[in-house]
Amino acid sequence: MLKLDKVVKKFGDFTALDAIDLEIPKGSAYGLIGSNGAGKSTILRILSGIYTIDSGVAMVDGQVVFDNPDIKKRIFFVNDETVQWNNYTLNEMRDFFKVFYPSFSEEKFTEMQTALGLPREKRLSTFSKGMKRQAFVICGISCRPDFLFLDEAFDGLDPTMRIVVKKMLVDAMLDNEMTVIISSHNLYEIDEFCDRAGLLHKGKIVFDRELDSLKGNIQKIQTAFDRNYEKEDFTDIEILHYERNRSVVYIIAKGDAEEIKAKIQAKSPKILDIVPLSLEEIFIYELEVLGYDFRNS
Repeated sequence: MLKLDKVVKKFGDFTALDAIDLEIPKGSAYGLIGSNGAGKSTILRILSGIYTIDSGVAMVDGQVVFDNPDIKKRIFFVNDETVQWNNYTLNEMRDFFKVFYPSFSEEKFTEMQTALGLPREKRLSTFSKGMKRQAFVICGISCRPDFLFLDEAFDGLDPTMRIVVKKMLVDAMLDNEMTVIISSHNLYEIDEFCDRAGLLHKGKIVFDRELDSLKGNIQKIQTAFDRNYEKEDFTDIEILHYERNRSVVYIIAKGDAEEIKAKIQAKSPKILDIVPLSLEEIFIYELEVLGYDFRNS
């Protein structure tokens, strides 16, 4: 398990993480979502043992990570910053990581390198951003860690490569019961890969949910009536967002779809449709209820 308990991290006068509480169970695919500067990368660097913390507790499997070589052997962090590796070839990266990860799989490395078609002897400085990302994912999975952290994991990958890399990650999770944390500002990527997600905003976790239960519990309804109903006329429905455009009404409501539908049908609508919600819409409407203006932040 990965656990942050009241973790505070400051950089001078700037508070990057403000009393963060977070628990991520073993074997899960967890998404950290938030805008630039929200604290996503800081959390990954703390869990990787790169940063110390100012207060609170940060632990991996019950152990403090910082200055702990034994636990660090079980963690691989794919950083968004790769300039320090520009003079390395893929083979040299392999040889470097083999020193620190005794479980490194040469067979897995070759298999993935062949599948992605990355050159072994060219310097990373000649690689595109997407190719660099692929190189680190190859090395990360080949190290066979218990915990794989990816900062903006799919940034720079074309659609075809995204599918291939995601399949590699899923296979590694199934083979090794690996825990994966992905930080991203792209909700589509999180929705497609992760089973749970947390939303960071200005150094705080404001949202932490299982995605399947989240999607099943929020409904978007498009309906129309012969009279002008207002939000106050639906007191028996937990409404997150209400919008009326002449006779057409758009309702975002929390609860079971059939129960909500039945309550609206009691008012004899002319039309009534349940419309699929994107993960982005779900987060935005939930945040509105919490008092966060995420659209303009």
